[in-house]
Amino acid sequence: MALVAPSLLASNFLQLERECAMVNESKADWFHLDVMDGRFVPNISYGLPVIQQIKTVAKKICDVHLMILEPEKYTEDFKKAGADILTVHYEACTHLHRNIQQIKGLGMQAGVALNPHTPVELLQDIIQDIDLVLIMSVNPGFGGQQFIPHSLQKIRELRQMINEKKLKVKIEVDGGITEENAKDVVNAGADVLVAGSTIFKSKDPKKTIEFLKSI
Repeated sequence: MALVAPSLLASNFLQLERECAMVNESKADWFHLDVMDGRFVPNISYGLPVIQQIKTVAKKICDVHLMILEPEKYTEDFKKAGADILTVHYEACTHLHRNIQQIKGLGMQAGVALNPHTPVELLQDIIQDIDLVLIMSVNPGFGGQQFIPHSLQKIRELRQMINEKKLKVKIEVDGGITEENAKDVVNAGADVLVAGSTIFKSKDPKKTIEFLKSI
């Protein structure tokens, strides 16, 4: 059974406390929080002050996904803001091993995200040092995009790599997850489903979360 991490990027920011309460009351496992800088991705979302406020009401793990350049400059700040898991992009980190050491040294779990064009084999030399890999199944920066089918093959390849090395690294998948394709994603090897629009735009978000949990 996969973990479910609703992405607050798709929530109603005017009703953020209510949206957080819904996630708390639901069967969701994590809060997925997307941070964008307008440089690494062509969009700007929210940052430290918003995450700090979410943390005051969140009763579940805060899974922070940094779609930013130079994440090492802000790692400590995100720890203080309440991140339990901090994920950086492979493509944004010149010294990825150092980034991972910094995150873990601050007591957070460390994740590495891969854009759709980045092959999973590039993680061969770092996979044993991280807690999760986030496969982007859309191009990062905007919610509501369609799932890229090739992502399923990447998930399978990554699952094989993790199994061969006998690691406990989680595979998280973010982008275009729907009630229709979630089962295929889990069958391919995903441990964590990130869903934004599918959850927050549904008539009954809690029921949608429950369905995703049941897969």
